[in-house]
Amino acid sequence: MTKVLFICHGNICRSPMGEFVLKDMVKKAGLEDRYEIASAAVSTEEIGNGVYPPAKAELAKHGIACAGHHARQITAEDLAYYDRIYYMDGSNERWLQRLFPNQWQKKCRPLLDHAVADPWYTGDFTATWEDINAGCRRILEETRP
Repeated sequence: MTKVLFICHGNICRSPMGEFVLKDMVKKAGLEDRYEIASAAVSTEEIGNGVYPPAKAELAKHGIACAGHHARQITAEDLAYYDRIYYMDGSNERWLQRLFPNQWQKKCRPLLDHAVADPWYTGDFTATWEDINAGCRRILEETRP
C-alpha cells in the first residue's frame, strides 16, 4: 500500500484538494485498496475547519466531494507513517524544516517543480485545480502498481 500525505499551510485549500483529487483518480483506476491518502497543515491556524468553500466548489465542478474533512496539523507520527509527503510551496518546505529539522527530507518533496498556485491569495481556484491535477497524475504514474 502506498501512503500519501498532502501538506499546505492551513489544510483548507490546496492539500485537501490534492487529497480528494488523488482519491478520485485512484478510485477511477480501481486502485482504492492500494492507496491511503490524507492531508494536513503545517500551521495550527485552521485546525478543525472544513474545506474552504471556493475550494470545495472547484472540486464539485469536477464531480469530487470532500465532505467530512477537518483541518489538522502534521505530526511526527505522520512523518513516520506516510511513504510520500507532498508540500505545495517553499513556505511549506520551510515550515517542515522547522517542525522536523532532522527528518523532513527523508519523505517530503514538492508536488510540482514550481509552487502550486495559492488560491488563498490569488482567488484563482481553477489554476490551483490544474496544478494539483497535474501533480496527482504524476504521483499515480510514479506509484501505480
